[in-house]
Amino acid sequence: MRNIESYSNLPFNPNLRERARELRKAGNLSEVLMWKQFHKKKFKGYDFDRQKIIGNYIVDFYCVDCSVVIEIDGSSHDNKEIYDGDRNSFLENLGLTVIHVSAKDVLNDLNRVMKMLNEHSALQNPI
Repeated sequence: MRNIESYSNLPFNPNLRERARELRKAGNLSEVLMWKQFHKKKFKGYDFDRQKIIGNYIVDFYCVDCSVVIEIDGSSHDNKEIYDGDRNSFLENLGLTVIHVSAKDVLNDLNRVMKMLNEHSALQNPI
């Protein structure tokens, strides 16, 4: 059962719906590989959304059960340190934990990435 309270209390910009759909359809390889790990509650039985709109941002993955955002950082994040920092601050001010994972790590050692996420303190106890 979806944690509706933590899900529906997040700010939402409806103007980003189409962009989020486009990102889901385009899906770069590292995101698709991660989604295969999360989809249909395969990771610890947790409920994840892909390309979730939170405020004026679209995050790669949002874990409804733990209030965790997982960002896959590839070349689209190059030279965007200020933007990424502002986004992190916004999300953290909502009480969310943001975990960054390198796209290269996903592509080169997915098992190690999943082990790190499995052991991450923010993904231990559902809210």
